[in-house]
Amino acid sequence: MTIKVNRAVLGHRVLTGVSRRHLVDLVVELAAPWQAVVEGRRDAARGGARQRAAGAGARHRLVFVDRVSATLIHLRHDLPHAVLGLLFGVDRSTISRAIGEVRGLLAARGFAVPDRPGVRLRTLADVFAYAQAEGVVLRLDATEVQVRRPTPHRGGRRAFVSGKKKQNTMKATVVADAMGRTLWAGNLRPGRMHDATAIRSEGIDDLFRQFPKVQVLLDDGYLGLRRDHPGKAVTPPRKPNKIAAPEVHQAREQARHEHSSQRIPVEHALADHKRWKGLARWTHRRDTLPATYLAVASLVSDRTATT
Repeated sequence: MTIKVNRAVLGHRVLTGVSRRHLVDLVVELAAPWQAVVEGRRDAARGGARQRAAGAGARHRLVFVDRVSATLIHLRHDLPHAVLGLLFGVDRSTISRAIGEVRGLLAARGFAVPDRPGVRLRTLADVFAYAQAEGVVLRLDATEVQVRRPTPHRGGRRAFVSGKKKQNTMKATVVADAMGRTLWAGNLRPGRMHDATAIRSEGIDDLFRQFPKVQVLLDDGYLGLRRDHPGKAVTPPRKPNKIAAPEVHQAREQARHEHSSQRIPVEHALADHKRWKGLARWTHRRDTLPATYLAVASLVSDRTATT
């Protein structure tokens, strides 16, 4: 049975999660890199460069615009590949290959910079350099995504068990600005790893020394960073001694409230990512989650950078 669906419907914002204008921009931006990926795969299969002129040979049954739309629908609603194949009139394997190609291209785009069209941040060092140049106070936090339990009787199985969630998870780190706009996301690690350990593995200690004017607002999970980088890594004030005066306790609670109000935009950024169904709970292969999270965060940054 073949189901014919209007392509205009499949490109609607309700399905793709992005506006039609954004979809057009993505198609224009990713067309050339995708063609390079396809040619590279074909050259590897042929054992050498093509002999015929570009454009010769069999045509793709799923054109590039539909490949991008199918990938966005999968990221936004986590529809099975077989369902997408039915909607686009192709085999499930074609959809799987298309999603794998386009998702990797989306993950490699980086993150949009507010009021800087064409400029994108790809590493944490880029974010620190941008923050020091523009005087931006960063907000950093980690979030966990539930994943499938690893196969029994294999080494490292317990590494994904989160002590906080009591589930098998992977942990992602996100950096946002005062408006809740995503500036960087990544550093996905097994859920058992501590938040501070995860971001230290990304080299944040060296970045604090390299960019001394950058200030990062953190929660209580990063007290070690505050100890090592006072005045740069800012966490809520510690609890005073029990015998301290009531005014001391009241001032501490007020300071914690003000710190939370300043740090809350990064929580809004995390919520923007979790609205994409696949990141609410990841039911696919764990090794594809990092590229998926980066792809979603990149798309979200495009929207928030213009608002």
